[in-house]
Amino acid sequence: MFSRTQLLLGEQAMDKLSKSRVAIFGIGGVGGHAVDALVRSGIGEIDLIDNDKFSISNINRQIFATQKTVGEYKVEAAARHIADINPNAKVNCHKIFFSPDTSNQFDFSKYDYVVDAIDSVTGKIELAVKANEAGVKIISSMGAGNKLNPADFEVSDIYKTSVCPLAKVMRYELKKRGIKKLKVVYSKEEPIKPAVCEQENGKRQTPGSCAFVPSVVGLIIASEVIKDIIKE
Repeated sequence: MFSRTQLLLGEQAMDKLSKSRVAIFGIGGVGGHAVDALVRSGIGEIDLIDNDKFSISNINRQIFATQKTVGEYKVEAAARHIADINPNAKVNCHKIFFSPDTSNQFDFSKYDYVVDAIDSVTGKIELAVKANEAGVKIISSMGAGNKLNPADFEVSDIYKTSVCPLAKVMRYELKKRGIKKLKVVYSKEEPIKPAVCEQENGKRQTPGSCAFVPSVVGLIIASEVIKDIIKE
């Protein structure tokens, strides 16, 4: 099933991918597309971390969200999708909201790569800290909400980013913690103000999102993971 990929990467690289374990934190718009691409690229073992269930509003941008999966745990729908692609892939589901309070439930030394596709700033910082402590490669998605131009996203080190408000917060917090680098995918596009403002239970305004931005970010992340694994 991976013969066309092997034409590009070679047999040795495919063997390495099949023996690699990647953890994806956040199975939403970005994380879901990263999962799909990683499985189709031949990653042999995948950890899915997310405690959320699909809602009807996820359908416009999340690859595993359909009318049939609304109300289902995201990790369960993703696991079934993975089995349909590669039944030989090992899948570990974690219905957990990752945060500093739950991070001790994960042994980062078991992973070959970590994908940060979660929304929580405290969670993103904790992921960077844990991966750094374990010496594991990590790539982090910065803000993809309220953006419309997928061509503006680029791969960079967190300390070389600009414009992105989330990246600014991350730079400040990681510097305080002595973390000297973090590979990220971010955009310099100025966030668009949503045409309709939605607030739920007094929480922050829900960002607008579309089908063609989170998907591109997820695919960029997957490509970086694959390239980094095979070049080691």
